[in-house]
Amino acid sequence: MDLSYILNELGEEREQYFNAVAPPIMQTSNFAFSKIEDLRKVFEDEYSNFLYSRGLNPTTDILRKKLAALDGAEDCLVFNSGASAIFASVFANVRAGDHIVSVNKPYTWAQKLFDNVLPRFGINTTYIDGTRIENFERAILPNTRIIYLESPNSWDYGLQDLEAVADLAKSGNIITICDNSYCSPLYQRPIEYGIDMVLQSATKYIGGHSDVVGGVLTGKQVMMKKIFDSELLNMGNGISPFNAWLLIRGLRTLPSRMDRISATTVKVLEFIRTHPLMEELLFPFDPSFPQYDLARRQMKGACGLFTVIMKANMEQIVTFCESLRHMLIAVSWGGYESLVLPRCASVKPADFDPSNREHRMIRFYIGLEDADYLIADMQQALDKLK
Repeated sequence: MDLSYILNELGEEREQYFNAVAPPIMQTSNFAFSKIEDLRKVFEDEYSNFLYSRGLNPTTDILRKKLAALDGAEDCLVFNSGASAIFASVFANVRAGDHIVSVNKPYTWAQKLFDNVLPRFGINTTYIDGTRIENFERAILPNTRIIYLESPNSWDYGLQDLEAVADLAKSGNIITICDNSYCSPLYQRPIEYGIDMVLQSATKYIGGHSDVVGGVLTGKQVMMKKIFDSELLNMGNGISPFNAWLLIRGLRTLPSRMDRISATTVKVLEFIRTHPLMEELLFPFDPSFPQYDLARRQMKGACGLFTVIMKANMEQIVTFCESLRHMLIAVSWGGYESLVLPRCASVKPADFDPSNREHRMIRFYIGLEDADYLIADMQQALDKLK
C-alpha cells in the first residue's frame, strides 16, 4: 500500500462528513441506535461497531486503519500511552505460573511491569543480552509464554535479530512483542520479520509536536480483538478522540519530519565525532556501531536519537547540559525540539563512578532546528569545560 495513500486517504470517508478535507473530531461519549436488534448485536460484539467511546470511536478508527497499514499489520489498537500498550499486550497473554524472556533494561514501565506487577501472579521474567540468539535459546523454559523485545533500545541501541527470534519463538509457540518506538513504522516493520505484535509510543514520532501522549499496538486481528474485549475495555485505557485526531495530524508530516531530522543528525554527528571530549558515539547507523550490519539489514533509517560517552566527570556533564541554550533537558524524543538527557540525572552524586561508561552517557535527540544552530549551541556549551 502506498505511503502517501495511507497518510492522506486511508480510512477517510469524506462524503460521510460534508467532504471536509480534515476529518472531524467525533467528540462524543455515546452512540444511538434506531433498532433494538442493532444494539443487541453490538452488545454481543462491541468490536463490530460504535457503542461507547471507551471502546471504538470514528476518529480513533481512522487512526487505527492508518497505523495498522504503516506496520503491515492486520489490525491496530490505540492506547492513552505507550505504557498502556505494553501492559495490555503482555497481560492479555500470560497467566499464573507463566514465564517471560525479556531483553535487558527494557523501557522503565515494561521493567516495572515485569518486576513489580506480574510476580504477584507467579509470573517471572528472565532478562538477557538480546544481541545474541543463543541467549534466547538458553533462557526459554517449558512455561515461557512471551519474548519481549526492544530493537533498538533507547540508550545504547542494542538490537535483536528479529527474524531469528521470531523463528525461534514460533518453534515453541511463544508470542513475540517488539517495542519499535526508536524506529517508527517508517524505518522498521518488525511484523515483516515474523514478530507477532509491535508496539510504539505514539508520543514520539507519530505525534511529532510534543503535545499528545499515546501508544500503538498492532498485530493480527484475532489478537487485537482479544485484547480489546478484555484488557482495553476493562482498564479503560483507550485514547480519547481529540488525542487520536492530533495523532492523525502528526501522521500527515511524518515522512517530511523524519527526513529532515535524519539529515540534520548526520551533520551533527560529523561534529560530535571530531570533538576531543567525546569518547564514544553510539548510533545504529554509525560504522563503528557493534551491530552496524544488522542495523542496516533490518532498519531503513536511524533518525535523531544517539548517545555519546563523554570524557568528563559529573560536574562537567552537568555544566555542559545546563549551558545549552537551545537544546532542552528533558525525557522522550520525536518532537520538533532538540533534547539532551544525561544518564547521571538518575545517579546520586555520591554514587557517580567515572569508570562506569553508563554514568558518562548523554543521550541527544535532534529535532527540526537547523544543524548549524544546534552545532553552535553544543560548541559554546563544550567551551565552558575548557
